[in-house]
Amino acid sequence: MNFKDHFSGHAALYRQARPVYPSALFDWLAEQAPDTAQAWDAGCGNGQVAVALAERFARVTATDPSAEQVAQAAPHARIDYRVEPAEQCSLGDASADLVTVGQALHWFDFARFFAEVRRVLKPGGLFAAWTYADCHVTPVIDVLKNRVYADLTAPYWPPERRLVESGYADIPMPLEPVQAPPFAMQMTWTADQFLAYLRSWSGSQRYRKATGEDAVATIETELRQAWGDADATRAVRWDFHVLAGRRPA
Repeated sequence: MNFKDHFSGHAALYRQARPVYPSALFDWLAEQAPDTAQAWDAGCGNGQVAVALAERFARVTATDPSAEQVAQAAPHARIDYRVEPAEQCSLGDASADLVTVGQALHWFDFARFFAEVRRVLKPGGLFAAWTYADCHVTPVIDVLKNRVYADLTAPYWPPERRLVESGYADIPMPLEPVQAPPFAMQMTWTADQFLAYLRSWSGSQRYRKATGEDAVATIETELRQAWGDADATRAVRWDFHVLAGRRPA
């Protein structure tokens, strides 16, 4: 099947510039799953989630329809990477204790994917998808970031972005809801790292492709001045949301 590919063209940048998910999230997932024998990470991208799961689960199957993204993924003895869509998983029926989706559920065909989730999960198995939207540094830096996000690249974001901005609240999930605790997602970055993150946005990449210009370059000088010393690090915080559910036992 065709899939919405917004990242293969800059898979290396995407791998280098993405923030890291909180370790407490993965501890919670391992605690909530009925067992830690098998996890499936759908839309695995560069393997960030799969590697974290492999520290807690005996076996992780990580799937993504993009061969370019999978090629950038970190190898691990417990991870089996497969190039396949989330809507057509090759795992067997009732084989997984946990199914995860990190910052990718909004790209999926929900009806087809959740049919696979129900098929693949063991009775009592846990599903969890999470997303992060806006980030915050300082009021001055946030204004510059918003100039890129809201003023320049807004028309170039895919329509699925609205699902991210709503924290996945509008996505139908045909499982028993599970309330996740709050998780703090934060990175300590230099200005170079933050600028690379802004450039890794799919909206920024689509803007460049459409206009031939770098939207982030328009605020780079001001942002560096606001940031301070070139080697200085600042805390970057994201709004982080988890959608979780359980297959009835």
